[in-house]
Amino acid sequence: MGQVRIWLHCLRRSVAAALLLGTYGVAQAQYIIGADIGYLKQAQDSGKVFKENGQPKPVLYILREHGYNWVRLRLFVEPTERPYTLAYAIASAKMAKAAGFKILLDLHYSDTWADPGHQRTPAAWAKLSHDQLCDQVFRYTRDTVAAFRDAGVLPDMVAIGNEITHGMLWPDGKLPENWSNFTDLLKSGINGVDAGHGDTPRPLIMIHIDRGGDWARTKDFFDHLAAAKVRFDVIGQSYHPWWQGSLNDLRDNLYQMAVTYHKPIVLAEVSYPWEPYQKQPDAAPFPETPEGQKAWLQALNQIVEETPEHLGAGLFWWEPAVPSGHQLTGRSYFDQNGNVLPVITVFDAFTRK
Repeated sequence: MGQVRIWLHCLRRSVAAALLLGTYGVAQAQYIIGADIGYLKQAQDSGKVFKENGQPKPVLYILREHGYNWVRLRLFVEPTERPYTLAYAIASAKMAKAAGFKILLDLHYSDTWADPGHQRTPAAWAKLSHDQLCDQVFRYTRDTVAAFRDAGVLPDMVAIGNEITHGMLWPDGKLPENWSNFTDLLKSGINGVDAGHGDTPRPLIMIHIDRGGDWARTKDFFDHLAAAKVRFDVIGQSYHPWWQGSLNDLRDNLYQMAVTYHKPIVLAEVSYPWEPYQKQPDAAPFPETPEGQKAWLQALNQIVEETPEHLGAGLFWWEPAVPSGHQLTGRSYFDQNGNVLPVITVFDAFTRK
């Protein structure tokens, strides 16, 4: 009976992956078991050692051996405080490609973090008119994608903006005031991807918001995109349970997105702590322990796999490997001593050979 359940899980993943990638001509379809590794190169460069069973081991190989097949990388325009330059992102992409991973490139269109509360226009673009800004977004995206292509690490998917529920490139593309400007900017970014990939396969386009457990806000956002005829391939959602509702809220939203938009859905950011992380008004849904973290990811993945029409296409853990002493260590995949935690085994039964 256990083998039958495993076979059914694999079948669901194959169908979801085919729906995600087959329509767009990508040869090797995969259910996404992903990790955002934006901090990884920084951690390695600082000398942090990651281990499995007490033995030092490269993080990407630990992930790969436990079924992970995609990574997510972020890129800022001209960062002043963070290392997320084009050179840093391409170096990270080369590490990932060498280890056999597909790549989701997350374009922030900012010099710093872009999220629902912060979508600061890059300093060099701040005085541009709307038309000039659209042209800049097009050229920047085209040239970025071309740079990855020329380096031999063309992304398999590109997210046009990061958690853009409230728009991007404020104030020009801020929502809800400027829907027309915002959708112009999205189209410019998408056209930039089209222009930048050359004669190589076109990366898939993700539109990523942060309302994993909120159908009302999700519907309002994607209905506006449909009305404006914005072309994209994949719905991306963030789901961190202390900000985006319960697992049942997530289940309901996945159902509604699938039956309404009929597009593959990827949880572009998920995380859960293995030690108490933040004081919350409600009790944590699972214990904030290593075993609780593992159980939470198992429950989450089951919900994704049960999405109607097989449109649950996978997920990315947000930052499994961070520098020593980082505030995100408590919801990473490694303990304070760099040892990998039980959560790493969640996908073993379905993916290891």
